[in-house]
Amino acid sequence: MKIGLIALSGIRVCDTELLQMGLTLPGFVERSKTIASLPSLGLLTLAGITPKEHQVSYIEMPAPAQVEDLPGDFDMVALSSYSAQINEAYELAQRYRKMNIPVVIGGPHVTAVPDEAAGHCDAVAVGEGEVIWQEILDDCQNDGLKGIYDSRRYDYSLADAPMPAFELLDISKYNRLTVQTSRGCPHRCDFCASSVMLTEKYKQKPVEKVLAEVHRIMEIWKHPFIEFADDNTFVNKSYWKELLGELKSEKIKWFTETDISVADDDELLSLMRQSGCAQVLIGLESPVKAGLDGLDIRNNWKFKKFSEYKDAIKNIQSHGVSVNGCFVIGLDGHTQEIFDQVFDFVKESELYEVQITILTPFPGTPLYERLKSENRLLQPQGWEKCTLFDLNFQPSHMSCEELTDGFKELTSRLYNDEFTKWRRSNFKKYLRN
Repeated sequence: MKIGLIALSGIRVCDTELLQMGLTLPGFVERSKTIASLPSLGLLTLAGITPKEHQVSYIEMPAPAQVEDLPGDFDMVALSSYSAQINEAYELAQRYRKMNIPVVIGGPHVTAVPDEAAGHCDAVAVGEGEVIWQEILDDCQNDGLKGIYDSRRYDYSLADAPMPAFELLDISKYNRLTVQTSRGCPHRCDFCASSVMLTEKYKQKPVEKVLAEVHRIMEIWKHPFIEFADDNTFVNKSYWKELLGELKSEKIKWFTETDISVADDDELLSLMRQSGCAQVLIGLESPVKAGLDGLDIRNNWKFKKFSEYKDAIKNIQSHGVSVNGCFVIGLDGHTQEIFDQVFDFVKESELYEVQITILTPFPGTPLYERLKSENRLLQPQGWEKCTLFDLNFQPSHMSCEELTDGFKELTSRLYNDEFTKWRRSNFKKYLRN
């Protein structure tokens, strides 16, 4: 079969004023370009396990509605999309089905609402795609796609993870490539819609497989910038000390997401710097305790660690690794003071980078179910609002207008040229030391 793997890519923001701000503010622009340029690791992984008897094409489609003549020489199309773009994915699927090409859709969104997705395609891949991909291929080849394929009935191990088909990429289009070392997270933040949606277990890929993926990337990009695409990278610190010991000689630069506990291990921080770590993104979520209590529904971990935030940031950055601190605006308990509180925290902690988002109720998350039961969702199926920058719920201690206006003002303060330069110039003292 000829198989088209199509990733819906790009940034989505419904609020046109905020979108325009994002196109002009220096710090905001840089992060947006980074996110928008990442390839779909999920589709590349499926390509890596597709038997050689099939012909695979990888396509990124930022705006499918603007594509008049779809690439159509396929026997099957597989789409990958997040919630904000899912309606575009559904429309694209219908266009292909009118061409008599069967369509499979996968990803976190359709895993959360498979019955919804099933009405727009021929097959829905629920959960981790690797374990059900061959069954989907066989059924499609025999004209017998079954509708919903749920991988969660299998116990899949990352020890069986295939090599992603990085060779399908035009490397000139990207400023970084992704490698996944783990899935899941020991914490369970009620708003999180990452790989915890695909698997309830925390899974670690063997060191030798991760190194093999890095080496494969280096075959097409001599000195790559790699993003380790994990929800929480340094859960197993001994694992990472082994891996980073191997990466020290590879001359790569890398970025990842983790939690604040990475600051507790100076040996690990030194290895991170020596192996090329440029930055870690840490979900701080709130600059004040209000909003943190109960956020992690398993053990309230972030609430308990709050008092260590500023010292932890200082220690990480003192090792020459910059921190991108992430804040979620609109958590229960946040008042109009939150905007000044975020700005003051960023200034006092001297964060190199900062990311702010609006609390977003993604389908399938405990947050979505709670807000739905409290009748606080503005548009229960307004998936186009799942952008991290558009409001789709009634805040607890602000009006909707107060939150959105305050968010825009804070965006201007954090990402204007003067403050962006100030934040980054402060980090140079750590590098000098």
